[in-house]
Amino acid sequence: MVILTLNCGSSSAKYQVYDWANKDILAVGVVERIGLEYSTIEHKANGKEEYHAEFSSPTHKEAIELIIRMLLDDEYGVIQDLKEIGAVGHRVLHGGEVFKQSALVTDEVIEQLKKVIPLGPLHMPANIMGIEAARKAMPDVPQAIVLDTAWHQTMPDEAFMYAVPYEWYTKYNVRRYGFHGTSHLYCAKRAAVVLGKENKDTNVIICHIGNGASVCAVKNGVCVDTSMGLTPLEGLVMGSRSGDIDPAIIPYMMENTGMSAKEMDTALNKKSGLIGLCGKSDRRDVLKASQEGDHRAKLAIDMECRRLKKYIGGYATLLEGKLDAIVFTAGVGEMARHIRLGSCKGLEAIGAKLDEHKNEVCFSRNGEFVISTDDSPVKILVIPTDEELVMTEDAYALMNGTYDVHTNFHYTFEEKDYVNKGRERDLEKNIEKNPELATILAIPR
Repeated sequence: MVILTLNCGSSSAKYQVYDWANKDILAVGVVERIGLEYSTIEHKANGKEEYHAEFSSPTHKEAIELIIRMLLDDEYGVIQDLKEIGAVGHRVLHGGEVFKQSALVTDEVIEQLKKVIPLGPLHMPANIMGIEAARKAMPDVPQAIVLDTAWHQTMPDEAFMYAVPYEWYTKYNVRRYGFHGTSHLYCAKRAAVVLGKENKDTNVIICHIGNGASVCAVKNGVCVDTSMGLTPLEGLVMGSRSGDIDPAIIPYMMENTGMSAKEMDTALNKKSGLIGLCGKSDRRDVLKASQEGDHRAKLAIDMECRRLKKYIGGYATLLEGKLDAIVFTAGVGEMARHIRLGSCKGLEAIGAKLDEHKNEVCFSRNGEFVISTDDSPVKILVIPTDEELVMTEDAYALMNGTYDVHTNFHYTFEEKDYVNKGRERDLEKNIEKNPELATILAIPR
């Protein structure tokens, strides 16, 4: 039996096929440019050549149909029959106040998700279209929603409430929800394994840094605060999102420019952050420009690192001196050494001492590494996230009737001897090229 996971964005559909019996990834891929003049697919299956093609995909329906054809393809496919798919897990951005954990998809669930669209207008319509398309293509396969917001449901009132008129919460659900929940869940539980502790005794700060970025404070194994809010706009300096700003900037700029509410939303979500500061969002491009003397690119890096450091330091106080580790994850957190370096400078004040040489050595998305000094009271870890595995395990458990909230549920990756077979194969290649990687592994071989 295999589990298919789908992550549908506004113009893309990412997918993964997981062999449950052998605990291995069979295929991954992405359909991009959905709804444009032509779409593309990139498909990678174990032991087979990569497949790239252009095709027409006006909606997510055609994209899902193509994904299924690829999985069944004689040359590039990984299954013989759709009956081999035991469940489908869908990543969903927002559960609002309705969904506080993963759930099986029903008509009622879809109707409830549609009511949450105003809280995530950029992501929710695509999420729902993907679910509906998959249900139509595979009507007999159990399907599950796995929500970015679910992990953060343990935040106390004083963390998720805003200091605005209280009826904004009671009438319009205005509160902090938090996102990247599946990533924070995975990294929190893997950090406990790496530290040799029980989840309930583990206190960490997780920095999920990609194009979107968020920080999460984890106390006794559960989320107690996070940087994103009602939407993914709040918090850190991101690729194209502003993060924290003075709210008064919004009416000020609208009055001075005549911008509409929609135009302002677009400016803050798509034209701000690193792009707004220096015209680039890829950290590699920003770093290169900075090294070539671009003042605005250097400013963008300094601002991103400063914001990260402020959140890490602030969240350390919430953990009341019991911080075990700081975790870096996601594409930038795992690979951008200069961002880790800049955001860790000065954290000796909270007991976190970065080893600059280990940080420089750490350049791989296939292993878990320690980049703090040997005498650092607080460990600094790099843990590659695996949101798809969380989705896979939730979908499987929901199908089997064994699912529960994460505090009562045991994931396979909580075992010390857990191995991601695909990453292990790639790590061997990484170590061949960079033998020092073996010396900073969090769990020595």
